[in-house]
Amino acid sequence: MRYVRFLPSEGKEPLAGKLCGQQIIASRQNYALSQVRLLAPCTPTKIICLGRNYAAHAQELGNEVPVRPLLFFKPPSAIIGPEDDIILPPSPHVDYEAELAIVIGCRCRNVPANKAMNVISGYTCMNDVSDREAQGWDKNWVRAKGFDTSAPLGPVIITKDEIQEPFHIQLRLNGETRQDATTSQLIFSIPEIIEEITSFMTLEEGDVIATGTPSGVGPLSSGDLVEVEIEGIGTLRNRVCSPAKEIIDEPIL
Repeated sequence: MRYVRFLPSEGKEPLAGKLCGQQIIASRQNYALSQVRLLAPCTPTKIICLGRNYAAHAQELGNEVPVRPLLFFKPPSAIIGPEDDIILPPSPHVDYEAELAIVIGCRCRNVPANKAMNVISGYTCMNDVSDREAQGWDKNWVRAKGFDTSAPLGPVIITKDEIQEPFHIQLRLNGETRQDATTSQLIFSIPEIIEEITSFMTLEEGDVIATGTPSGVGPLSSGDLVEVEIEGIGTLRNRVCSPAKEIIDEPIL
């Protein structure tokens, strides 16, 4: 099964439905995929991310491989959907990071690794957009990882019964492949990640775990088109832009 969230052309309220070919079935109606705007496919209470979960990525940043999963948060306000714009923060160095995202299917705590697959609803694509300048001095990475539009997510959730590891992950920048790896290279496996996180934190239905990025990360510039593709799931496309002047100058009240 493939699930999406979307805005129909005639309405303003988001709907959730099942994607069947080029049709979405929602609320006993059919909607043409070409006539709707896809949104991020879930609304998590939190996004838990793993840092340096591929050895080659840790090496390219000059970091040691962690002995336990290195975790950080992105807030729900960072989420954007397919085709939405990534708005660059005022930083000289902002990177893309293609990642497999796990979507949790039920409220859970203290899940052992051998039962971890039972709490997974499905998988989607994520881009862990990162402000490297802020990451250099911001020890908890709140500014580096949590700014608005730093968590593109989508385009669909594919249920776990439809796809199996290893997942093939690619990132293309303006059509050129920059990242190309599989989840067989993860340092900490999906069951190990879930066991670690739920050992101290309750996960809610719809929460997202981003499993880390492979090597090949690099900078984004205004005007870029960045695409995260995971074979069997789909392609998450986002254009990159600089903030409009009115966004900088005018407060949101």
